[in-house]
Amino acid sequence: MNKSDTKVTVVKTIQKKLLGKKLSYHEIYQLMDEIAHERLSDILTTYFVAASFREGFSSDELYHFTKAMVETGARLHFKGIVADKHSIGGLPGTRATMIVVPIVVSSGFKMPKISSRAITTPAGTADVMEVLAGVEFSPSKLEDIVNVVGGCICWNGHLGIAPADDIIIRVEEPLSFESFDKVIVSIMAKHVAAGSTHLILDLPIGKTMKIRHEKDAESVLHKFVKLGKRFGIKVIGNITHTKEPAGNGIGPALEAIDVLKVLEQKKDRPMQLETRALSLASKLLDLCYKDARIKKDGMSQAKQILESGEALKKFKEIVEAQGGDTQITSDTLKIKAKSFEVKAVHTGIIRAVNNYNLNSIAKLLGAPHNQFSGVYLHKKIGDKVIKEETIITFYSMGYYHIKEAIETLKMFPVYIIE
Repeated sequence: MNKSDTKVTVVKTIQKKLLGKKLSYHEIYQLMDEIAHERLSDILTTYFVAASFREGFSSDELYHFTKAMVETGARLHFKGIVADKHSIGGLPGTRATMIVVPIVVSSGFKMPKISSRAITTPAGTADVMEVLAGVEFSPSKLEDIVNVVGGCICWNGHLGIAPADDIIIRVEEPLSFESFDKVIVSIMAKHVAAGSTHLILDLPIGKTMKIRHEKDAESVLHKFVKLGKRFGIKVIGNITHTKEPAGNGIGPALEAIDVLKVLEQKKDRPMQLETRALSLASKLLDLCYKDARIKKDGMSQAKQILESGEALKKFKEIVEAQGGDTQITSDTLKIKAKSFEVKAVHTGIIRAVNNYNLNSIAKLLGAPHNQFSGVYLHKKIGDKVIKEETIITFYSMGYYHIKEAIETLKMFPVYIIE
């Protein structure tokens, strides 16, 4: 089949999906192959994304799309148990992954963490890690890093893993949405290609989360578990009712500081972030210990590794292996940006945080494209605030963006204070 005939066939496949019809593996493979090799225009790719959002995928389509995404890209190869953690996303300022990785790796399991850049939040794990070290490597270099230090925190972009997914993400980003089924395919394809054997999913739910209702989270998790079995991956979930970011910083550098504070066990570290990371790490360790026939308790091990400084030491090894500066600390990492302090207009109690508005304002300030832009939250739900007290600090490279954020905050508040 020549290129012209293939394109006609792929267009018919997209039309078929727009009409709500099921696709065969051959149709799906051709579509993914065209997208992966950038032979399909962004307009046609957008039509496919829209059709997928409206109609979703059947169980077989989920498997076929995942398989096709994997087979049209590169794959990594590791021996033994390969652990991983993935968040469904939508929650800003909760960079637990960068704490989980060194804990799990310190326990003796490989954890090649391959992340996308931000889609619906002001920073992805790769964006935050890039503040501290390089994140772009060839597959062979990444394998070398993991085989030497046990893990990595890298970006998928230059690995050639599930390349169609990165192109689809590019067309989704302006709209800031993904369908649940597309999220499942996207995540699972990367983990299959990375050689994952054990995976924990973080599924935050709440009024301003990507997943709002527990029944939807349970449905998504059920599909993940079922799909994981077809690829030989053991999947467990961590469904949590979430009302606010676990950290204080929103934006790459600000979130990196939160991560370092937890690993360094600083007194002013964000405890919600530490608690979330320990919960995820312990459950993932329990899953791995069971199959490795190791009689250890995940939570006690995770706590010991974090509190003893083992996790920090391992994190620095990963940073060094990825070409970063191991001397950077939460104190020495400075925010090189202009700032503005937002004051409370009246005395009261923080009753709620609107994460949608928080995401939007952080993006207006320049995150994640500028590492130092973002928002620092001085208060959490339940905290008392006094009139004229600083409750939020904006960071941006230009006062124009700060002014725009100030005006937006008036109409779309981050805090509900009563």
